[in-house]
Parts: sequence; structure tokens; C-alpha cells
Amino acid sequence: MPDISQLSINTATVRGRYRLDEILAAVARHGIPAVSPWRDQIAELGLAETARRIRDLGLKVSGLCRGGMFPANDRGGFESNLDDNRRAADEAAELNADCLVLVVGGLPEGSKDLAGARSQVRDGIAALQDYATPLGVKLAIEPLHPMYCADRAVVNTMAQALDICDEIGGEVGVACDVYHVWWDPDLERQIARAGKARLHAFHICDWLRVTKDLLLDRGMMGDGVIDIAQVRGWVEAQGYDGFHECEIFSAQDWWTRDIDEVLKTVIERHRAC
Repeated sequence: MPDISQLSINTATVRGRYRLDEILAAVARHGIPAVSPWRDQIAELGLAETARRIRDLGLKVSGLCRGGMFPANDRGGFESNLDDNRRAADEAAELNADCLVLVVGGLPEGSKDLAGARSQVRDGIAALQDYATPLGVKLAIEPLHPMYCADRAVVNTMAQALDICDEIGGEVGVACDVYHVWWDPDLERQIARAGKARLHAFHICDWLRVTKDLLLDRGMMGDGVIDIAQVRGWVEAQGYDGFHECEIFSAQDWWTRDIDEVLKTVIERHRAC
């Protein structure tokens, strides 16, 4: 049997046809030790019920998806976004999540002020950390591929994320998602710069050579061009011993399949790739 002691399932991987309660039960049934749920799914099931089911099934939570989305067109919007992030930190604490993943947000509607958006991200993370630290919640900045800069994340490289970590200090760290950073020629050096202390999460999937949708066509590990084993080696060389979180958005393929087929495939590919 493959070693799955470090495997986690981001619930986005199987959300196409299944509710959160069904996903949690299936993950436990396959012996996978951890999950990373999304906040909208938690809201549907209820936070207390989600926490109870995770606890009763003996699962761990590798991360909560997601906080972030800080930039806004005015101060009121920024403060509203920050309030939502505080609620996300409360939820992460309730679930005893290893971290709260931050997809930091893109340009506000109608804006072209990239520097201003990045400044709001920095200020938002600094303010959120002041709230999250007493709760015992670690923040993990997830740099997203540059194609998402306009609408989802103005932080696009590990270097940018770590610059924010350096400026803010404390325990804020990064989520290294191979889908978003595999192309970066500076990736190995930036992973070393992060070190064990700031590598809060490691996400795996694959980049398909022919991508049909920039958001919803990720590949199963081994079906694309990413040398996942190499990146895992760089991460583990820093002492990272946390979960390998499988996160696949695949509206036309994996989301259409039976959950047991998907989870069996994830298990098979986890170490092979």
C-alpha cells in the first residue's frame, strides 16, 4: 500500500458532485488523514457540525481555504474585507487548521493601481496577523500564477510572498502550490529562503500542456508537465514534514467522476509522481 500519512485532500478536488459531509466521509473511508475544506462548503454544513464530523472521523485539517481578497476601492470596502478575514481566522481556530491560506486578491473593480493593491494586501495581512496570532492561527500567503494577477492575486511569486513575510514578521508564511509556481526559475532558491519555519503548506496537482480553462482545468499529478517530485524534494530539504495537499479544480474531468475513483487515483499518484 502507498504511504499516505502525509496526504491531504483539498475538498475542491471532489466538490463537483458532492457535499462536504459526503467528502469528509469518503476521505476517512480511504484512510486519508487530512482535509482542507472551503469556507462556502463549511457555511452550508455549519461550522460546529463540520468541526464535529472532522473530529469524529479522526481527520486533521491541513489548511482552511480561504482568507485574503483584501484590496478594495475605498476604506469601507477594505475594512469589510478585513472583517471577513477575521471570521476566517475564527473558523480556522475552531477547526484547529494548520494554517489559513490567503489568496490575497486582485485589482479592485475598475482599478489599474497594481502598487496600491499590493500595498492593501500588505496592510491587510499585517492587521489580520495581529488578530490571528492570539488564536494560534498561522497565515499562509499563497502566490498565484501571474495569469490571476488582475482578479485573484497580486502576489505571484514566492519571492513576493516572502518579501511580505520579511516586512511583517511574526509567523506569517507561505503556501507553495506547484500549479502556481512551477515555472519560476528562482523557485528552488526561494523555497530555501522560506525554510521550514515559513513553509506552512504544500499543494500538489499538475499543469496540463493544453489547458482548456485557466481556472477549472488542472491536472491530476502525473498527467502534466510539472516535476512534482523535484519540488517536493526542495521543500522537504528544508525540513518540511507537513501534509501534501491535493487541490485539483477540474470541472470537465475529475469533478465529473465518482469520488472513490478520484480518491483512489490521488492515492496512487501521490508518491508515484
